[in-house]
Amino acid sequence: MEEKKGLTAKKSDNFSEWYTQVLLKSDFVDYTSVSGAMAMRPDSYFVWESIQKAVDPKLKELGIHNTAFPMFIPEKLLSKFASHMEGFAPEVAWVTKAGSTDLEERLAVRPTSEAIMYDSYAKWIRSWRDLPMKLNQWNSVVRWEFKHPTPFIRTREHLWNEGHTVFATEQEAREERDPILQMYLSVLRDYLALPGIVGRKTETEKFAGGVESYSIEHLMPDGKAVQGPAFHFDGQNFSKTFEITFLNREEKKDYAWQNTFAISSRDIGVMVATHGDDKGLVIPPLVARIQIVIVPIFKNENKDKVLAEAQKLKTKLSHKFRVHLDDDDSNSPGWKYNYWELRGVPFRIEIGERDITANSVVVVRRDTAEKANVRIGGLDDKFDELISQMQKDLYERASSFLEANTHRAKDFEEMKKILEEKRGIVEAGWCGSEECEEKIKAIGAKITNMPLDKQSAAKSMTCVVCGNHARHVANVAKSY
Repeated sequence: MEEKKGLTAKKSDNFSEWYTQVLLKSDFVDYTSVSGAMAMRPDSYFVWESIQKAVDPKLKELGIHNTAFPMFIPEKLLSKFASHMEGFAPEVAWVTKAGSTDLEERLAVRPTSEAIMYDSYAKWIRSWRDLPMKLNQWNSVVRWEFKHPTPFIRTREHLWNEGHTVFATEQEAREERDPILQMYLSVLRDYLALPGIVGRKTETEKFAGGVESYSIEHLMPDGKAVQGPAFHFDGQNFSKTFEITFLNREEKKDYAWQNTFAISSRDIGVMVATHGDDKGLVIPPLVARIQIVIVPIFKNENKDKVLAEAQKLKTKLSHKFRVHLDDDDSNSPGWKYNYWELRGVPFRIEIGERDITANSVVVVRRDTAEKANVRIGGLDDKFDELISQMQKDLYERASSFLEANTHRAKDFEEMKKILEEKRGIVEAGWCGSEECEEKIKAIGAKITNMPLDKQSAAKSMTCVVCGNHARHVANVAKSY
């Protein structure tokens, strides 16, 4: 029991060990008997449900409807698109037997759903009147990662939404990019309190089979980048492979234009890493399963009175907030403070006999440890204010970290020095050549994306590698 009480690693000293400890000791996740795959416990799964509840209505507002397809994909479908298959082949898990019977054809455990869905799209789409077709799945996918499995960041199974939309024209397909990316940005900001950099991926880093890929990139506390939500303009690549054709308005056969996009449970790991501290998790209040924990402070002689008032307080607040009353009398208030801080509960209420007499309680914020005496009658309004303020403060702190750790380099040696000594993101000019990109990869970094809002600056820059005229502004970082 002592082993579970607190963290022994500090975030600033040993981030990797701290991250593992904070996830396991807070009962946020646990390892399972499947190597590289985790169990999401109620607090972490609630965060995922909150993401779903935020994203799903926004998808529906964009005319995107939920569907469900099999998790098993016949090999002949997955291998139809050679470049797509090549991108996923090393990570695909295969089913080869049913009981003791060998299957006639191997079935892939869904690494992504293009192959199984587009086989049906080819049957369902016949005319321009069938378009646009906008479908989304909420599911899990399996990528048999062989590198260093890390909960949420690199797991062999993760949760996501995968949107698959089909249009009659290229323009319609391209016009979907910004609404989708802005939708994901708003969910990251408003719920997980996470900033991100929106940009285009390079040709070598784009989605297998896509024409163009766009990502929202995060910066972790250890200075490494990690990819968040993504949007892929697939052009007609998949439609030509899976024969997704339609009769256009001129009664001529045409190939459809397609997009794919997703947000995954990886962002829960980014949230944990970004906001957590040496006491444990710090969960943004809008996605916390328990927003407020009430810790009664009593002695044997006033126990019943204090617990009764604490229960009244829970009943009063529960109509609006997610509240837990810790009335366990086997542990001290101090022990409980540490326990709930480890689990990242955003707010704590301390109530004792003196508070009851004064008709007030002590409210403590998890992220700042700030304490305030609040009259019981004003708690509803106070928590509305605190929730809004904590969400805002967490986002601003994360944004300040991202800004402070985004550097600029004019040449290769300066970039190398920054990546070795400071870590973080290096914003630099890039000529667009694969040769220069490979030289960046050779020093253990990569171009994470090319930020959309910075590209106009490229005309006055030179390539950080070769010194030739820059065609792009690129973000370079070490990454997960």
